[in-house]
Amino acid sequence: MSEKVHIVVPTPAHSAVGASLSYRSELPLAPGALVRVPLGRREVCGVVWDAPAAAEPADPPAQLRSILGPLEGLPPLAAAWRQLVDFAAGYYQRSLGEVALSALPPQLRELDASQLARRLKRVRPHGEPVAASPERPPLTGEQAQALAAIAAQPGPFLLFGATGSGKTEVYLRAAEALLEQDAEAQALVLVPEINLTPQLQARFQERFGADAVVALHSGMTNPQRLRAWIAAHLGAARIVLGTRMAVFASLPRLRLVVVDEEHDPSYKQQEGARYSARDLAVYRGRLEGAKVILGSATPSLESWQAGERGRYRRLDMPTRVGAGPLPAVRIVDMNHQPRGTLFSPPLLAAIAQRVARGEQSLVFLNRRGYAPVLACTACDWRSECSHCSAYRVFHKVDRTLRCHHCGFTERVPRACPKCGNVDIAPLGRGTEQLEEQLAGLLADTRRPDGEPVRIARMDADSTRRKGALEEQLAQVHAGEVDVLVGTQMVTKGHDFRRITLVAAVNPDAALFSSDFRAPERLFALLMQAAGRAGRDAQHAAASEMWVQTWNPQHALFGALKRHDYPAFAAQQLEERRQAAMPPFAYQALLRAEARTQEVAQAFLQAAADASASLEGAGHVVVYAPVPMSVQRVANVERAQLLLESGSRPALQAFLAAWQPVLQGLRMKGLIRWAVDVDPLAI
Repeated sequence: MSEKVHIVVPTPAHSAVGASLSYRSELPLAPGALVRVPLGRREVCGVVWDAPAAAEPADPPAQLRSILGPLEGLPPLAAAWRQLVDFAAGYYQRSLGEVALSALPPQLRELDASQLARRLKRVRPHGEPVAASPERPPLTGEQAQALAAIAAQPGPFLLFGATGSGKTEVYLRAAEALLEQDAEAQALVLVPEINLTPQLQARFQERFGADAVVALHSGMTNPQRLRAWIAAHLGAARIVLGTRMAVFASLPRLRLVVVDEEHDPSYKQQEGARYSARDLAVYRGRLEGAKVILGSATPSLESWQAGERGRYRRLDMPTRVGAGPLPAVRIVDMNHQPRGTLFSPPLLAAIAQRVARGEQSLVFLNRRGYAPVLACTACDWRSECSHCSAYRVFHKVDRTLRCHHCGFTERVPRACPKCGNVDIAPLGRGTEQLEEQLAGLLADTRRPDGEPVRIARMDADSTRRKGALEEQLAQVHAGEVDVLVGTQMVTKGHDFRRITLVAAVNPDAALFSSDFRAPERLFALLMQAAGRAGRDAQHAAASEMWVQTWNPQHALFGALKRHDYPAFAAQQLEERRQAAMPPFAYQALLRAEARTQEVAQAFLQAAADASASLEGAGHVVVYAPVPMSVQRVANVERAQLLLESGSRPALQAFLAAWQPVLQGLRMKGLIRWAVDVDPLAI
């Protein structure tokens, strides 16, 4: 007896097709079952979904296309997982098919029955509860208090812990307690970036064993991702560590969710379904009755406000493990330094002292390359990208001009392409130039063994080769580097034991950015960077954070000197409240890409004009279309329109009613459009 089943299949982001398609099945199929179905001329993987709540045409099963068969051996995806996907698709204004199928490993859609069966055999079913390693450091009083609160209360918890206070040990012990209580329980641990996964994975595997822990992130091969996903889906993997994509991992016995460095903007997806993994993690925890721990030394203002209002239970751990103090912060007023100085004499002397004592220093600047622009000294030529409204960055190492937006790369010209002048020079500074100048300034400095100083650079360019990041980190940990120069990637999460000095060379740009979140991000970056210094109690007392600035009286630096995040957060939240900015208001962006700026803005204006009569329109402010800050990338023009409301439900109702209007707007030259809910950059 055939029956009609509802299948979610891969559909375009703004498909007018309903949430699911109807097929005929000769077998009874439970919601969540994975199946193969025909879609047009293709064969695709789909998920059996719950019947839609709204009435639909009663097509007899005989008139429907038949499913091609279930994926044998895989249990159905749980109801809670389907609810998570439903919520994410609705909230972030994407099609259900796009969210559901992109959450599954790509290779799952390609394997035939025999290939899948072979891979299922390789996954060990879970048997004896996982036994935690007995080798555990003693808990501090603050860690013990945090764990007691986590055990006794439902949460969510905001673990507000200074860098080096032992937040990771709290995560480990919370997972340990969970696995001891429930022989089938699972935990999900999220980190913001791929390069933080290996070190955390090593700690969890050391504690719980290699078989109990798997990773999930975009840097894995398709077979690796499939193997990890199956292990989690079958319950064989007890702990899943991953980046933002792992928030959609199938974990049928999820009981603990950890979001480490919860403030990090990397948790917000910037393409496709623009979801926040942190926010979905909190929602998923509530959905599945799992404990949720958000950890950070500098929480996002949204999470901090939630803690102030009692929606999150805040757990404070202000003391570093080993009782070493946080580094002293020294502010260098660049107005009193020699003109054109890159490294102020006091900072240079402090670095040289560290080298002579056999200690390490970290110097960071958030700009890779040698210089942000190459310019002619005789005319107005600059190294603009011919495909983007941006400059190509000068990379001295390979003598190239490289666009960091579209990737367009050319050799540096021998003379100015406009006037023929051979005197073309770099303007501004990047990490390559920092590395080069520091090597020259420290040329006479010697290590304790009499050898010259060893300087290394770590940024997206120097770590592009596979395995290069791991090699560089190993060299730093082994003491084979005296001064590490890099971008913000060197400031996050790394447990460098020999670093006693951290320096921010030029952080001022964020103080006057048009982005209202820029000060929050800068403070978090500087606090994270400061936390790399003095992590070994032996050197903690002498550790320092140096900040070179043209604005030493800025309130941000005052709070930084005191390591006073609560004061900084209070000041920022008051500014946001007065300006009715998030988290006191809710925002969405409608972005458009087109062949010309005129077409992009015309689409946005038409969308705005059509919105006045929509549900919730009276509670939503629709601003005028404007070009994006980098308005052209890869010969595509970009514009955006901001929406703002004091009510999240009103904004959601408005966006849902707006979707069919946007889908109906067709303009020649329009390439694509997308809605970004809760955007992090405007």
